[in-house]
Amino acid sequence: MDEEQIEFFTSDEKEAILKMWEKNPMRQLKIAKVVVHMGVGASGEKLEKAMTVLESLTNQKPVKLLAKKTIRDFGIRKREPITAKVTLRGEKAIDFLRRALTVVENKIKFSSIDELGNFAFGIKEHIELPDTAYDPNLGIFGLDICVNVEHKGYSISRRRKYKRKVPKKHRTNKLETMIFLNTQLGVEIVKEYVVSYY
Repeated sequence: MDEEQIEFFTSDEKEAILKMWEKNPMRQLKIAKVVVHMGVGASGEKLEKAMTVLESLTNQKPVKLLAKKTIRDFGIRKREPITAKVTLRGEKAIDFLRRALTVVENKIKFSSIDELGNFAFGIKEHIELPDTAYDPNLGIFGLDICVNVEHKGYSISRRRKYKRKVPKKHRTNKLETMIFLNTQLGVEIVKEYVVSYY
């Protein structure tokens, strides 16, 4: 483990978490969903192009999202479609996440992980994703990628029948997510991204 990672969790903490996961499979973490979001800030042709790009990247049809309020300075009207997103689950979510992490060199900022273990990061240009070609007719768009991490059995809070609250002791935390990312996805936790200019 390198120096940057030691600042965020020790080898003893890592060993304790791994033992807990081995002893109790229900405490193991999983990627519940990956939300890929493109904020365009305008409706019309630009949004349609963004949706085409998003569908080509994820192989899933995106949905439009509406503006919550009117912002005259930006020419945005309330309930105007200005952005698009796709929600990925299962193997499709993990495959896309692995591709996206290569763009940021398999590094996630410590501050990008919240206290419930979810994390997010951005990609400036979608053409940075592996096996993605530039189409001059569509242009270049940025992506926001939000990842929801949870323990097994967490679905009891979402099911229609016999819904239950998830007890605090079964909620995911920041430390578990960092160790999960490091051991399962080979991700390095860093203080800041090092920007390389080329």
